[in-house]
Amino acid sequence: MPADWMDVSSLSFNTLMLLERVQLSWFPGWVPEALLAVALRANPNVEWYLRHKCPELKEWLDNLMKKEGGDQPPNPEDIRQAEIDIMKSINDLIVYVVSPDIYDSQPFLKWNPDELTSLVDFSDKKVVDIGSGTGKIALIAASKAKAVYAVEPVANLRIYLREKAVNLGLKNIFVPDGLITNIPFEDEFADITLGGYVFGDDPNEELLEMLRITKPGGMVILCPGNDDQDNDKHDFLVKNGFEWSRFDEPGVRLVRKYWKKIHLRSL
Repeated sequence: MPADWMDVSSLSFNTLMLLERVQLSWFPGWVPEALLAVALRANPNVEWYLRHKCPELKEWLDNLMKKEGGDQPPNPEDIRQAEIDIMKSINDLIVYVVSPDIYDSQPFLKWNPDELTSLVDFSDKKVVDIGSGTGKIALIAASKAKAVYAVEPVANLRIYLREKAVNLGLKNIFVPDGLITNIPFEDEFADITLGGYVFGDDPNEELLEMLRITKPGGMVILCPGNDDQDNDKHDFLVKNGFEWSRFDEPGVRLVRKYWKKIHLRSL
């Protein structure tokens, strides 16, 4: 279900040109294609941006623009409704590049920090938080950690998090670009590797990358790591040695956290 964090009805469709390559790469299978075709025909500048910012979309866009058309051009009201519906479908992506503070104020982020700190002592540890967003778990770790590397692929979120850390007087948070499938650190870099709602699109590759950067004797923690469901993601994590428990996202639902201690390698 699409997020409904902000009213996008007053935004220009040009707002899509604030999105980054990684965000655009998620469009196939996500955005309603017929509506996107209508909106792009009326906004060739946005189509140009999608093609050049994210070249891997070219074939998808070619097929989209060929098959999704009608004999009669849509009227301006239909075009505007298509634009709004597209932006509604990617409401979360729009929020990240327009108003990260809206995401940062969502009730579901107000869960008790003890859900994380009860799993591990962050004191003097080097921590990597993958997909850090507005920094919920990075900031929890930073209160005790030696250093927290808040990896985030969206530039506007990186700017927001850096400013937030400065305003809080935290000098041990560093905010690099990166993805869970391409974490920008050497092997055995982190004492603790964290992620919240970032795991699951490519479980094997993502897990290997998290394990790669985590020191022997360290921990990998996903908090939250899943909805409260016995689904493929849950089965994969349990099969790979993760423990888990439930906790409450305020006013929303029960969710699950997962953790795994990385065994010391044999000499």
